[in-house]
Amino acid sequence: MTVEEYNKSVDLYSDGIYRFALKMLKNVDLAQDNVQDSFEKLWMKHSEVDYAKVKSYLFTSSYNASIDTLRKEKRKLEYSNQLSDNETSSYVNFDVSEVLSKAVEQLPEIQRSVLLLRDYEGYSYEEIGEITGLTESQVKVYIYRARLFLKNYLVSIENLI
Repeated sequence: MTVEEYNKSVDLYSDGIYRFALKMLKNVDLAQDNVQDSFEKLWMKHSEVDYAKVKSYLFTSSYNASIDTLRKEKRKLEYSNQLSDNETSSYVNFDVSEVLSKAVEQLPEIQRSVLLLRDYEGYSYEEIGEITGLTESQVKVYIYRARLFLKNYLVSIENLI
């Protein structure tokens, strides 16, 4: 593979690999590291990898790195749980992204869709309306209701424990 083909593969596949890694790892920093590592491995073996098979090589590399990272994080979590079991603490330890994900999952499908399109993907109200087939005012109402639900859900201490 030539340098030009490598650069082209970065342009073509970096976003897809990032989304894949993010879904696997559920952590932005880990996903970014995963993408960087995948392309670094490709560069180290660029003379051995055929350009026609770059996409599968990158996704396989990303998948394997994700599995390794998940195993490593699991061990870290188990170790920290052992430490926290040995210590008595008066605070509650929770993962904000996990609580937020659980809250978003409880939203009705249409509210979840428009909220994710607006807040996670950055689409405008008009674009969301075109994607979902709703009017702009309907989109605004659904987003308002979803945010109101999330606000009430996250304020409730029972949902955080």
